[in-house]
Amino acid sequence: MDSFGGVSRIPHRDLFSSFIVSLIALPLSVGIALASGAPVSAGLIGAAVGGIVVGLLTGAPLLVSGPAAGLILVVAGMVPEFGWETVCLITASAGVLQALLGIFKLADGVLMIAPAVLHGLLAGLGVSVAVTQMRGLISETNEAAMMLGITTLAVAFLWQWWGWRKIPGTLVASSLVTLISVLMKMDVARVRMPESSVSMGLTLPENADWGALIVAVITLALVASIESLLCASAKGRMHAGARANLDMELSAQGAGNVVSGLLGGLPVASVVVRSNANVRAGAVSRWSAVMHGLWVLLFAFCFGRVVESIPLAVLSGLLMHAGLNLVDVRSLQTRQDVLFYAVTLLGVVLGGVLWGAGLGTGLSLLFLSRRLGRTEVQVEQKKDRWHLKLAGTLALASLPVLNEALSRIPGGKPVKLDLALEYIDHPVFEALQQWREQQEESGGQVMLDEFHEVWFKSARQTPRGQRIRCRA
Repeated sequence: MDSFGGVSRIPHRDLFSSFIVSLIALPLSVGIALASGAPVSAGLIGAAVGGIVVGLLTGAPLLVSGPAAGLILVVAGMVPEFGWETVCLITASAGVLQALLGIFKLADGVLMIAPAVLHGLLAGLGVSVAVTQMRGLISETNEAAMMLGITTLAVAFLWQWWGWRKIPGTLVASSLVTLISVLMKMDVARVRMPESSVSMGLTLPENADWGALIVAVITLALVASIESLLCASAKGRMHAGARANLDMELSAQGAGNVVSGLLGGLPVASVVVRSNANVRAGAVSRWSAVMHGLWVLLFAFCFGRVVESIPLAVLSGLLMHAGLNLVDVRSLQTRQDVLFYAVTLLGVVLGGVLWGAGLGTGLSLLFLSRRLGRTEVQVEQKKDRWHLKLAGTLALASLPVLNEALSRIPGGKPVKLDLALEYIDHPVFEALQQWREQQEESGGQVMLDEFHEVWFKSARQTPRGQRIRCRA
């Protein structure tokens, strides 16, 4: 039973799926912490909080939250500038902002940005992470470590494409390559588990730059929210369950980041790879995500020696795999989508998150303005009647062009009106409707097919100032 009060028992399928997901989350969380310049324990705290806190409050029960590869570059850029304690404060503040966005039901507003821009933003972050990790492996003086990282990446993708889907490729790759490194007694750098937890003291740097801090909070909240909401949207295609409550999910993510930041953990977001693994392993309720958080804590405290056998190169391979999985082109349908995606991706890689988001959003708004300004008005006489075709968008600025076209049609003549409109402003609709009434009063007939008549009837009832939307 998926409720808070009357849970008689946790489904066995959730116990199995949570165990599988925790085996993926533990090394990934450690790797993300190291790549972000944060303490190892920060990754473990983020994984536990993402599972337990977000799992209990989530609006999309089968999602799994925790430290995300898409946030690595954001956090890695903040740590040298502000210090880790201040980054924890930024994480908590970003969580408050996320929670407010969810409370005021603004989650859909975040997704109003062109989807290709959102996917391009995450793809840019993923490519940057993958390139950074690959550079680290190539520059590695230890050839054994380099081979371990490349092998991990290769095995993860090969299993993802051709392996048994209930067992994730990242789990197979990390386990197999780590085992090989232990059996062959390879002399490579390995994970070192923390002896104590992260300090929970949140501090501001001396002479703090409040403008930079505010930008950092907004950037972190934006990226974490986009990754979580896109994951929640994708979840509907992974599983035939109820539609995710995006506002509730965003508030849950905010609560998770507040708690994680206060405890000294990494920022959290919903992660597609772990959520996919959760669904494929048979999860049926939110308790799989919650239990995964508890499993992470158990493994960290009781099986630290096993975790310390994982080579750092294996973590690099896992991060490359996670980063490249953020490059998703399946949602691109048109050349325009490809353009938005490519511009945003390149902007992130070359200039950073804000540059990429700004370029992609600006380009999408430019195309939107051109589309809204596109009006096609055609008037021609055909035998015993006139033919008026209106296509595109009839905004207020289109009114002079429309009036000029209408004035060319003699009164009392039959007219075939063909509407292929995407938008029409109410004042323009009133002018068109007034002309139609005058034409019919003078003995003419304005002919519309049944679909357009229904559209006209609903448009007449639309309050002034609202736009009327119809299908082309």
